Amino acid sequence: MAQLTPERHDSILARLDEGPVTVQFLADQLQVSKETIRRDLDVLQSQGSLQRVHGGAVPAGAASRVEPTLSDRLGRHTAQKQRIAHTAQQFLPPANGGSMILDAGTTTEALANLVADTSSAEGQQRYLITNAVPIAQRLASCPGAQVEILGGTVRGVTGAAVGSDTVDALARRRADVAFIGTNGVDAAFGLSTPDSAEAAVKAALIRAARHRILLADSSKLGQTTLVQFATLAELDVLITDAEPAPDLAEALTEAEVEVVIA
Repeated sequence: MAQLTPERHDSILARLDEGPVTVQFLADQLQVSKETIRRDLDVLQSQGSLQRVHGGAVPAGAASRVEPTLSDRLGRHTAQKQRIAHTAQQFLPPANGGSMILDAGTTTEALANLVADTSSAEGQQRYLITNAVPIAQRLASCPGAQVEILGGTVRGVTGAAVGSDTVDALARRRADVAFIGTNGVDAAFGLSTPDSAEAAVKAALIRAARHRILLADSSKLGQTTLVQFATLAELDVLITDAEPAPDLAEALTEAEVEVVIA
């Protein structure tokens, strides 16, 4: 049975408690048209209950420097992140001598967990570089991975090492593939994150790999945060859980980015 308008508004606000939402996601979840969702969002914005952004909405008062903690993000969009991580396994470098970079983030951490769970059976070893303390801890005792953790100042909110030492170390690396996280993917602004120090490291890790793969659940699509760290043209592959909106899809096509839906 279709929800009444007040019930639908309550459902939208409940989903916003978990983070940004897209019009497509809400339409699918609430089984109504995108036009209905857009009208709902306009009403809720007029009431001060949320903030409209391109392609969706964010909680009221959200800004480009708002950054959920690592523990908060671990509980959001978990099923989508798992699907993305499973799909990303097909892009792993060879188990016998391949090298890879894993960016800090909850989706890249989901991929690290899969690497740890499966690589011991391969009897071979990948070289893995990361600036993420949780990922390094997870893979440190994994027989299928030789782990290098990059030095720097650790940001408590993300568990990522940042700073000039981190950037300098990446300038002297060239891995087969990098798996990258982001806070926003926008047709015009590209990839972004709220913190300038973390943006500098993300830009450096993209330069440090021959093949660049973005892991981003659909809540990140159409979003922007404060600092751009890459253009779409600097990517090779985007793995996400839903089709991008038409403008973003067109921009990705123009940038020759392969889009893989998990």
